[in-house]
Amino acid sequence: MKLSKFHYNYHPDLIAKFPEENRDESRMMVLNRSTGKIEHKIFKDITRYFDDKDIFVLNNTKVFPARLFGKKEKTGADIEVFLLRELKQENKIWDVLVDPARKIRIGNKLYFGENGLLVAEVIDNTTSRGRTLRFLYDGPYDEFKATIKSLGETPLPKIIGRKTTKEDKERYQTIYAKHEGAVAAPTAGLHFSKQLMKRLELKGVEFAEITLHVGLGNFRSVDVEDLTKHKMDAERIIITEETAEKVNKAREEKHQICAVGTTVIRTLESSVSTQGYLKACDDWTNKFIFPPHQFSVPTSMVTNFHLPYSTALMTAAAFGGFDFVMEAYHSAVKENYRFGAYGDAMLII
Repeated sequence: MKLSKFHYNYHPDLIAKFPEENRDESRMMVLNRSTGKIEHKIFKDITRYFDDKDIFVLNNTKVFPARLFGKKEKTGADIEVFLLRELKQENKIWDVLVDPARKIRIGNKLYFGENGLLVAEVIDNTTSRGRTLRFLYDGPYDEFKATIKSLGETPLPKIIGRKTTKEDKERYQTIYAKHEGAVAAPTAGLHFSKQLMKRLELKGVEFAEITLHVGLGNFRSVDVEDLTKHKMDAERIIITEETAEKVNKAREEKHQICAVGTTVIRTLESSVSTQGYLKACDDWTNKFIFPPHQFSVPTSMVTNFHLPYSTALMTAAAFGGFDFVMEAYHSAVKENYRFGAYGDAMLII
């Protein structure tokens, strides 16, 4: 499968700048793989497609305010730092992206907040944009994290093209987010409201949770034509015994297992026995799913409308079938569906 196959034309105005007023009232395109039929619905209509003992698997990761704005020492030049991953808690060492990266070198100090409330020193160059920082903070760790949170902004994807608002702090987060560690939201889950989840529960639908802390690698551009040569960045995944048991019971009883988002798809497919059962794990995955792929666990999935050439589009195409999903994307452009993190949903059954 080649990278160039995942191109489609869209107008930038289709990128959703704001979420729908109500989470569950985004539009939803439904792709039925057995009939080849495409339907146009509202997200809360999802209750029509699931029954008693079907199960939704959710990613309960929580986005932290990963974007910091600061100044470079001496020159006072503006600098943006995107916190990617905490490497050593005791030494307050983080992998980050910096922008602009051109003039940030080892030994430089960066200042954040009023009167340099937080100071970081560059201790390593990892990639052209990547750096490793040591935060120079003498107080207790909890106080340090609270300072990061007070200075940081919700890391909205830049393609949304606007400044972060107070509302984004809540809306760029699923209602079931629990475990902090993601630098981007698992966006398929943004469509679920408390009321909708209650309606699904009343139908007998069950929920199980996994954790995948979404890293920036999930959105890193693919720069090789041969997709087998692309390497995904590793991301932490956690599947509890309880979730594995719930999912395997649904599998044995032939109920639907709906993966909410490509992060859930990757997590489920990263920990499977030779017999196709889900295994509990606390590990890292760099699994890259693109067509063709034989899925072991999920029978349906919820996803958003992703950008051309993105790994999320490739994963959705692997699940729904390449031709069918690309046909659906062309239809979505014609029908003015909203694309991106705050955009509309696709249900593949």
